[in-house]
Amino acid sequence: MASTSIPTTMRALIQPCATEKHLILTQREVPTANPKADEHLIRVHTVAPCAGELLWPKYFPPPMPRELIPCPDVAGTIVTAPESSPFRVGDEVYARTNYLRPGCARDYAIGVTDELAYRPKHLSWAECAAIPLSSQTAWQALFLHVGIGGFASDTWKGNRVLVTAASGGVGIWVTQLAHLAGATVIGTCGPENIELVESLGASEVINYRTTDLKEWAQTTPGNKVDVVIDCVGRKSLEDTWWCIKDGGVLLSIFQPPKQVQPDAYRGKDVKDIFFVMSPNRSHLEEITKLVEQGKCRPVVDSIWPLEQFGEAFKRLDSGHARGKIILDMSLNH
Repeated sequence: MASTSIPTTMRALIQPCATEKHLILTQREVPTANPKADEHLIRVHTVAPCAGELLWPKYFPPPMPRELIPCPDVAGTIVTAPESSPFRVGDEVYARTNYLRPGCARDYAIGVTDELAYRPKHLSWAECAAIPLSSQTAWQALFLHVGIGGFASDTWKGNRVLVTAASGGVGIWVTQLAHLAGATVIGTCGPENIELVESLGASEVINYRTTDLKEWAQTTPGNKVDVVIDCVGRKSLEDTWWCIKDGGVLLSIFQPPKQVQPDAYRGKDVKDIFFVMSPNRSHLEEITKLVEQGKCRPVVDSIWPLEQFGEAFKRLDSGHARGKIILDMSLNH
């Protein structure tokens, strides 16, 4: 099933070399979706880059060589679909696309059924692109990997969850989802974002610029937590070891926690986890329901035209974005 009036060429943001973070905006042929591989062609409206993704090709090379195009988060309109697909031409969808394929910072991109979900219609295109990667990472961290229970279980009640970078892309969703599941959430962020993190459901917000986590945990024994979800890594992750109760869970989406375990740490039976999310349609659909019910929301830091990709990635790399950076393909075009 195909739409008409698909152009032959398109704008595309390319990373020419896996070992360098340099990007160029150029022209490429519009990709052809393979219906036998369950591929849909999507006219891209908005995309969102992910912090650190320009380093992925260097440290996590794609299994099969491919052109390096950033931005796995996409919101757009389907222009071709396999006959067997539940999605039809004209459907408005969003997704975090698989790393096996080039990303979506281009006018047309490819998505498969197991990644796609209908977008929340009451949100803007920019808000939709801010959801898939961050929310699915948070969902999988909390409800698949931590081991306390699923979203709908009662097992989260009474558990204390510490979230580092709670005002960042993933932290925003960990804070909201853990709170909705019944946990007591403590978030770290800069002073300018304290009110935001409180509004997302955190019972306590720690200003990381003025509060030392080791001192915070050791001064008051009741401060220690059952679960840490680390979104920062390095020194921040190292400090969270002092915050975890014996028998607790320390999960990082940045690096294996044992890499920065303090030499003097003497805690017992802590389960440490590092994982990389996998796109999952059913998870995104559950998150979509919560968004449509008004129970959680995306946060957009700023919106940029594709031609200003340099400034957008500079903002992303600053580490001070409040929510997600968005590239809107319709601006200046």
